[in-house]
Amino acid sequence: MRRVSEPLPPSPLREFWRTWVLGALLPVYLLTTFVGTLARVDGESMEPNLHGRELLLLLKYPRWLHTWGLTGEYLQRGDVVIFKAPADSPYAFETLYGVRHRPYNIKRVIGLPGDVIAFRDGELWRNGVKVAESYASAEGYVNDEGPLTVPPGKLWVMGDNRRTGSSLDSRSYGPVDLRDVAGPVNWRLWPDPAPLARRS
Repeated sequence: MRRVSEPLPPSPLREFWRTWVLGALLPVYLLTTFVGTLARVDGESMEPNLHGRELLLLLKYPRWLHTWGLTGEYLQRGDVVIFKAPADSPYAFETLYGVRHRPYNIKRVIGLPGDVIAFRDGELWRNGVKVAESYASAEGYVNDEGPLTVPPGKLWVMGDNRRTGSSLDSRSYGPVDLRDVAGPVNWRLWPDPAPLARRS
């Protein structure tokens, strides 16, 4: 007969919860939510710099530091970012349950809030200055457009692949909301680990 003063042995369920959920799953959740995670390229909109099935490192902590007021603007022109597609974009679709699904896209930041964007003779002009886009595909065609001003809280994004029909971006669905940006992508992890070209 067990004496009253003896502690009860830990239950297997409590040990499982403490060891696996709190000890392993919680740190992984915090890491992938607030620090960074992996992302895979799907499609050809970012060629020649990124190709389908490549594995990238998505950094989330810059966005959280900015959200918490610990840093200033964390995105710059030329950054490659992953964001949730706008609800009216061709990428979004209705699920079987009537919910509007907005998949994540990867594009390059072309314009920040307040920037004036224009395309003339297939070339990008930003704030009245022609931009030499060293990251863009050598071949392609961009219709004349603008000038247009990027609204507050928005970004103008485009794919690096400028061949006609190869990238659905802000030219088709307009500026994207800064709140929908998951974070910048600075590194390709596989198959050829390397930093991404970020500036023109």
